[in-house]
Amino acid sequence: MVVMPASKDIIYDPSDPMVMADPFPIYSRLREEDPVHWSPSLKSWIITRYVDVRDLLLSDDLSVKRLTQFYNALQPADAETLTDVVHYLNLWLAFRDPPDHTRVRKILRHAFTTKAIENMQPNIAEITEFLLDRLEAGNTNNIDLISEFALQLPAFVIMDLLDVPRDMFDDLKTWSDDMAVFIGGARNSGDKYARAAHGCQQMSSYFRELIKERAKEPRTGFLMDLINARDEGDKLSEDELVATCILILFAGHETTTNLIGNATLLLLRYPDQLLKLKQEPALIHSAIEEVLRYDGPTNALVRVAAHDHELRGRVIKEGQRVFVMVNSANRDPQEFPDADHFDITRKQNRHLTFGKGIHLCLGAKLAREEGRIAIERLFARFPKIALDPISPPEWLDAMVPRGTRRLPIILNKNKA
Repeated sequence: MVVMPASKDIIYDPSDPMVMADPFPIYSRLREEDPVHWSPSLKSWIITRYVDVRDLLLSDDLSVKRLTQFYNALQPADAETLTDVVHYLNLWLAFRDPPDHTRVRKILRHAFTTKAIENMQPNIAEITEFLLDRLEAGNTNNIDLISEFALQLPAFVIMDLLDVPRDMFDDLKTWSDDMAVFIGGARNSGDKYARAAHGCQQMSSYFRELIKERAKEPRTGFLMDLINARDEGDKLSEDELVATCILILFAGHETTTNLIGNATLLLLRYPDQLLKLKQEPALIHSAIEEVLRYDGPTNALVRVAAHDHELRGRVIKEGQRVFVMVNSANRDPQEFPDADHFDITRKQNRHLTFGKGIHLCLGAKLAREEGRIAIERLFARFPKIALDPISPPEWLDAMVPRGTRRLPIILNKNKA
């Protein structure tokens, strides 16, 4: 076996503000020069080519069970802090390999039906109009689209889905943000373990009580479907139900928030594409797919090597962390003609944003519906919307999610 030398002059630093704002030039270099890149600072492999990302997501070379090894290597004090966090995260579908993954996914499919997602469409539209009405009635044209629209829309959708009162929004956002600094790979948060523990404890306690209440006083809806979900008599344990509710709340709003924000930003940066969409509204479906490909809400998926294996002449050792860079794969010119061109009419858009294989995101259809409705209605209500020329977008400091923390825009109300 010949081991390929690493490219010594490429330094991938996801905490660099320039890389946060636009990671695609460094992804292009990595694809060309060092597609299986070892990052000394991250102590991880960075995989950037489409074919490699796709094949790894479909293979058994990588495992999603990365938390136990991480937990066992912690200092005793940190391990104690994160005990509950790791317990619940290890029950997430996203962190389970077969056969556990197979069992839980079969059960969850009885709640995540196509009909259940379709039944949510009127509620998504109602929430969207409610938030846009509030923006219309506000005293300013200048807003942060993330905090005042893109964050609240999917959060309210998920809260309604799980029978959580909307006045719990601030609490749930705080708890979710506390967990995000740990799960999302934030690079500059020194207290992320304590914050994650606090967020997890609050959310698990809340959902445990809610599940007990719903079991005593049943009512129709998704949460009841989740509690009642069975596959050949098998059902989720109480801890699995709590963990699944946390996962749905956390993953269900963060990804869609970033999708709505990224879609708005791209359409405003590419007015020719926005004009196409206005002239042909039916393009909204392919427009959302192109946003998911071109600058999607998932930057990377994280795995660990299940065993020693070789990829492009590099030996990836069992237990080493691997970042499969979805957003890089989605810009690979070997898969997508004119890959760096944002084209809402693109055909054959086989992006990997929602994963591949057994871990394909169960909430993908819901995220697409929320993104479609949000973007359709936002630009219909505010056709003269524009980016704030003074305040640029502020990007998330994270390895896994990809989106803006703040997106200042000008609504230009009543000026259509």
